Amino acid sequence: MSTIEVFEPALCCNTGVCGDDVDQALVTFSADMDWVRSQGGEIARFNLASESLAFAQREPVAAFLKLSGSEGLPLVLVDGVTAITGRYPDRAQLAKWAGIDAPAAAVAAPAGVTMLGLTDTKDTGAGCCGDDSATSTCC
Repeated sequence: MSTIEVFEPALCCNTGVCGDDVDQALVTFSADMDWVRSQGGEIARFNLASESLAFAQREPVAAFLKLSGSEGLPLVLVDGVTAITGRYPDRAQLAKWAGIDAPAAAVAAPAGVTMLGLTDTKDTGAGCCGDDSATSTCC
């Protein structure tokens, strides 16, 4: 199993999910990171504001900061090798690097629509009232 290390820019707290203006990318990444850990993956997160020594002690991270500055963060290393810079990885990438199976991607609902988990009549060939006509109107 690989070790994933995430070096982040200076955040207000160790997760970055605090304050009045919460970045949704950080919320999603925090949840994905927790999921990887719950599956047995090894992942560590370092905040430039509170853990600057971790940045200085890792040669690839220190070299990256000299070249790109903190504007290039986040920097993600997998077993010491640069995997991604400038953005957070998604759950599928984290799972791949950690050597664990990612859950199947959920079907996204169109904007303003709440998915209820009901059967899609287009897939079954049955109308919403159970008849065989896909063009039937609901009762």
